[in-house]
Amino acid sequence: MAPRVPRTVSATLLAPLLLFAACANPASSPSPSGSPPPGSPSAELSVAAYPLTLTDDAGREVTLDAAPERIVSLAPSNTEIVCAVGACDRLVGVTDFDDYPPEVADVDDVVIQAQVDVERVVGAEPDLVLAAGNGLTPDAVINQLADLDLTVIVLYPETLDEVYADIELVGDALDAGDEAAEIVAGMEERVDAVVDQVADAERPRTLYEVFYSEGSMFTAGDGSFLASLIDLAGGEPVTGDAQGALAPEDLVAADPELVLLGSASYDPSLADPETALETVAARPGWADLAAVRDGHVLPYMDDIVTTRPGPRIVEGLEALARAIHPDLAD
Repeated sequence: MAPRVPRTVSATLLAPLLLFAACANPASSPSPSGSPPPGSPSAELSVAAYPLTLTDDAGREVTLDAAPERIVSLAPSNTEIVCAVGACDRLVGVTDFDDYPPEVADVDDVVIQAQVDVERVVGAEPDLVLAAGNGLTPDAVINQLADLDLTVIVLYPETLDEVYADIELVGDALDAGDEAAEIVAGMEERVDAVVDQVADAERPRTLYEVFYSEGSMFTAGDGSFLASLIDLAGGEPVTGDAQGALAPEDLVAADPELVLLGSASYDPSLADPETALETVAARPGWADLAAVRDGHVLPYMDDIVTTRPGPRIVEGLEALARAIHPDLAD
């Protein structure tokens, strides 16, 4: 399969940075608010009161008259959140890039080759559309759907905390707040474990390759959640601009000590470590990078869970920590 530019590049993930990119919920711990986790003796099931007004990641106030029963998702990460909180059976439209959980393969595609088919969205008769922000779902499409009286919530997390917040936002919208809180608590517990594990380790300058083609490359964007994940995993992230674009001269100046080829997930020619090192060394200006000289160029096959901002993002963090600090891996 030819390499794609993940959505994550713009957040930091899509194909064109799908980036930012689980139905099994990890064990829970106390929620950030200090309330007891769902299922504890003192916990009471929360029930959303409708009409319910929420503020999405685009700063838009959205009012839901009732719990949505027909949901269209315009990004794979949104789909994963919906399924994680137990509402997979309410999905009536997804993208052709959705691949998790497996049952979403049976849901009709309303986004095809990154283009939203508005007619298909309308035909699905949704009472909630979950869009992606920062242009991943074009603003014109969001406005068009809203003008057609569809309820649209825009999700676009740029940090791990915002991923948590979006899971909770979707949980609130779907009257699944307890499920969302349990997911977030489990994610936080696993993140803390990774941070503790790498706390005393050296922090190599780490370049995560999202996409490369004829001198054009994308990596973690400045201030992106991908950059924050690399930081949490014990690396010093080499970042591009806000969209993740990194100029050749900036790459040379950064001189990464470790290169993780997230692009290997889509380009079989980069999947073999020896071949990948030879390919990267042949690129203009790359042979003198510390990572290339020292042979620290690694195919990274966990790009989707690392760049897709949903419940599985913690799996991506754990994979990053193993790649950056293999000596610390369990």
